[in-house]
Amino acid sequence: MNLSRDAASATIMVVDDTPANLRLLEHMLQNLGLRVLAFPSGRMALNAARRNIPNLILLDITMPEMDGFEVCRQLKLDADLRDIPVLFISALTDVADKIKGFEVGGVDYVTKPFQFEELQARVGTHLRLALLQEELESHNHQLAEKVGEQVREIADSRQATIFALAKLTESRDDTTGGHIERTQVWCALLVDAMQAYGSYADEMDAPFVESVLQAAPLHDIGKVGIPDTILLKQGHLTAEERLVMSAHTEIGARTLEEVHRQHPGNAFIREGIHIARSHHERWDGSGYPQGLTAEAIPLAARIMAVADTYDAMRSRRPYKEPFSHKQCVETIRAGSGKLFDPRVVEAFLAAEIRFAEESRRHGLEDGNEGGEGGARP
Repeated sequence: MNLSRDAASATIMVVDDTPANLRLLEHMLQNLGLRVLAFPSGRMALNAARRNIPNLILLDITMPEMDGFEVCRQLKLDADLRDIPVLFISALTDVADKIKGFEVGGVDYVTKPFQFEELQARVGTHLRLALLQEELESHNHQLAEKVGEQVREIADSRQATIFALAKLTESRDDTTGGHIERTQVWCALLVDAMQAYGSYADEMDAPFVESVLQAAPLHDIGKVGIPDTILLKQGHLTAEERLVMSAHTEIGARTLEEVHRQHPGNAFIREGIHIARSHHERWDGSGYPQGLTAEAIPLAARIMAVADTYDAMRSRRPYKEPFSHKQCVETIRAGSGKLFDPRVVEAFLAAEIRFAEESRRHGLEDGNEGGEGGARP
């Protein structure tokens, strides 16, 4: 029998408690150019396999201390050894023994006495299969890495596009610089803390969290439809102007709904709609545009409500001084169960030290310890 170059360089482990059988098999396989590791007991073979993993194991069944069936079971329980093909060689000819050999994980069963040509053919076949399996797994791993890279590139491109669109709105008002990036950071801190506390565990799975963080920059995208006379006004807004400004929630949501109609399965666009429309809703129903209450407000929007409020209070605006981190914490704490979801506030309070650290990293100054602050509509 001719073995391929790769198969001929393989390592075969032979396990048999009969010295004559062991020498015979070792000699036969070495004549094929194979590297042979021979052991007279199953326990010795298991220990050796963990140090030097073979490509194939020829395993006797009837052995003292640990029979071949148990050796095979132990191999299959070891994550590093379970994929080694096991070929049983035994004098047991009963069908039940053969079936048991396959049940414990063997790939083949040869009865003694055997023909050299038959055994050589089966060894060659299983070596080629094992090597092909290794090549297939290596190819699949490389393919998975390549696909992963392409997916990451697509995701990065999508995120860059989202930021570019969101920045179009922010660029109209140079007093809000960095707001988009920071609110995404605040959302990330909140969802981390919520996951740590097990808050809304049924909803807070990895796809939801990813969608929320990707969609966060879209929360104010509807402001692109607000006139400059209102959006850029230096002072406080009149009641009529506040009404116009508040329309940015519906403008943004309707814009994203057009996109969602074209891509109905896109989770991040769906969460973007929730965030854009509902991030000014309040737990007690005092928000807008729909006056939703409690958990009728989408979870993504309830998270953004705290993130957006914190950033608005911490930021300097023409119409207000920045709040200190301490003042923001107290204001949000006081809004728990009134303006904000109590469980989101709980996460905020648990993560408030990280909020303070990120505030300093983003250059947010501590200003007022009181007075009027917060966000415009």
